[in-house]
Amino acid sequence: MSLQGKTALVTGSTSGIGLGIAMTLAKAGANLLLNGFGDASAVIEQVKQYGGKVGHHPADVSDVAQIADMIAYAEREFGGVDILVNNAGIQHVDAVEDFPVESWDKIIAINLSSVFHSTRLCLPGMRAKGWGRIVNIASVHGLVGSTGKAAYVAAKHGVIGLTKVVGLETVASNVTCNAICPGWVLTPLVQKQIDDRAAQTGDVEQAKHDLLAEKQPSLEFVTPSQLGELTLFLCSEAGAQVRGAAWNIDGGWLAR
Repeated sequence: MSLQGKTALVTGSTSGIGLGIAMTLAKAGANLLLNGFGDASAVIEQVKQYGGKVGHHPADVSDVAQIADMIAYAEREFGGVDILVNNAGIQHVDAVEDFPVESWDKIIAINLSSVFHSTRLCLPGMRAKGWGRIVNIASVHGLVGSTGKAAYVAAKHGVIGLTKVVGLETVASNVTCNAICPGWVLTPLVQKQIDDRAAQTGDVEQAKHDLLAEKQPSLEFVTPSQLGELTLFLCSEAGAQVRGAAWNIDGGWLAR
């Protein structure tokens, strides 16, 4: 499909899943507003090769004021947001009784509250245009639990609940809201878990295998480009009646 004339905002898009999704949407012709910390010049050049307009906003999405500034920037520079992909996320692993309060608060702010704030700020513009797509990158951990990940699991369950509500509240319009629930994707967050395992065994490849074998029967990582293609489908006419869904793409994780 063509996304010519559409503008996509992808949070947390200077690496990993977010960048994979941004690249896929750019290939389909969308203008891209990237978001993430640090020098984004190399990433901007990567995305620019597909010919659309590309911008970057460094908003820390744990801060409501910075999210509002990013959406205002999108309106000034791009004429608003047609496709919102809420992807930014962080992780911390600890048992509940040992979980640092500041880590809990930060994970909830970035992984859940930012989804609410970005959505509420983009929805009026989408309604005014008569078209919009909101895609929330949740996780299989929005559908099942795992030990040590209280904040992440709580936040991702919340994202799926929010997705259902927004899906229902927009059901009579040409705006849709859905969640994608990946299993293991080889992102920096997951690489850290692999490195922690490898530090104990000395074998990185075995650490990867063991991580996948515990939960993901395919023994293969989901790729950012696969998540991008699924996002593109949800933006298409074929996905117009997918509303409030939580779509798992997880190598069989939830099939067991």
